[in-house]
Amino acid sequence: MADSRVRILVAKPGLDGHDRGAKIVARALRDAGFDVIYTGLHQTPEMIVESAVQEDVDIVGLSILSGAHMTIFPEVLRLLKEKRAKQIKVFGGGIIPPDDVRKLKKLGVLEIFLPGASTETIVRFVKEKVRKKL
Repeated sequence: MADSRVRILVAKPGLDGHDRGAKIVARALRDAGFDVIYTGLHQTPEMIVESAVQEDVDIVGLSILSGAHMTIFPEVLRLLKEKRAKQIKVFGGGIIPPDDVRKLKKLGVLEIFLPGASTETIVRFVKEKVRKKL
């Protein structure tokens, strides 16, 4: 029987070089039993989607502190659709204004975690929202 654990790609897109939060989230998800791939800094939407498809992940978590969230999230969603990988879910975190959070959710982002969100909350979210097909 194939491994049925949830696979998560955590990515840090754009020019922002602050990845401590992304690494903490990736570790918390891994410690909770998920398969986690962390792509590192300075990823383009194309690189993120290519990795997500290649690694056969269930969900992508984007950490964006640069203010480019209204460009990067929609582009990742568009590229997933283009690659026929719409089944891959997207969530994220960062410094994102409430109006933009609402807009991103309307576009298809499952959840946005703002500064101060606990790793327990993020782990619980993934457990509740992503069910691996057996």
